[in-house]
Order: sequence, then C-alpha cells, then structure tokens
Amino acid sequence: MSDVTSRRVVLQPSTVEVIFAWFQRVISGYCLLFGILYWIRLIGLYPGSLWRFDLMPVHWQVAAVTLAVFFPFAAAGLWMLASWGPVIWFICAATEIVMYAGFPELFGHRPLILASHAAVALLYIVFRVVIWIQKRQRRQ
Repeated sequence: MSDVTSRRVVLQPSTVEVIFAWFQRVISGYCLLFGILYWIRLIGLYPGSLWRFDLMPVHWQVAAVTLAVFFPFAAAGLWMLASWGPVIWFICAATEIVMYAGFPELFGHRPLILASHAAVALLYIVFRVVIWIQKRQRRQ
C-alpha cells in the first residue's frame, strides 16, 4: 500500500447531516401537501362557499396562486437537498405568516400554521449551527 492510499480521506456525512437531510425531506412532504391543498382550493374542489378561484376575494386569489406555485417548488428543492429549497420554503412561510399574523381580518387566524413555521425555522437553524460546529471541530 502506498502513502497516497493510506492517507486518503473518506468523506461521509455525519449523523446530524443525515438526520438534517431527512428533516428536509419530511418538510418537503409537508410543502407538497400544502401546495396540493392550495391547488384544490384554486380548482374548486374545496367544500367552502368562497373557495373557487372566481369566487375568491382578490387578496385570497393573489395569496392562493402564489402559494400554490411556491409550495411544490419548495418541496422539490427540499427533496433534492438543493440550496434554494429552504429559501423558497422561507418565502412560503413568510407569506403565510404575513397572511395569518399580519392580516387576520382578511385571511383568518391560524396559530397552528404560525407555530409550525416557527418550529421548522428553529429546527433548521439548530441543525445548521450544529453542522457548522462539527465541521469547524473537524478542521481543527
């Protein structure tokens, strides 16, 4: 065996990185589900009285169309572990936070959605910090 092969570094993801990848894929599933739910509202399969696109108020039309496109796009990015996936998810989360926390008189009050977005953001930050600390320790 030569010196070159004995000093070869094997790059394998840490346990935290593997868990983080699965975390992103779980969130991807939720994004796809939310995207499908917004599409169901847009095409009129939702049982509510104002949940067909032509009967929606304008503020709901803008929000529903935006989120119906962005949520599946975020799902694809998160599933592929692409760097833009969390960015698109953040845009979706920020949109829903503004909708339900900023304008509850127009969109209703949905504290569970707000809490879920906050929890996902917090977990994402924790994962990124732990991975950064691990990589820094490996370099030293």
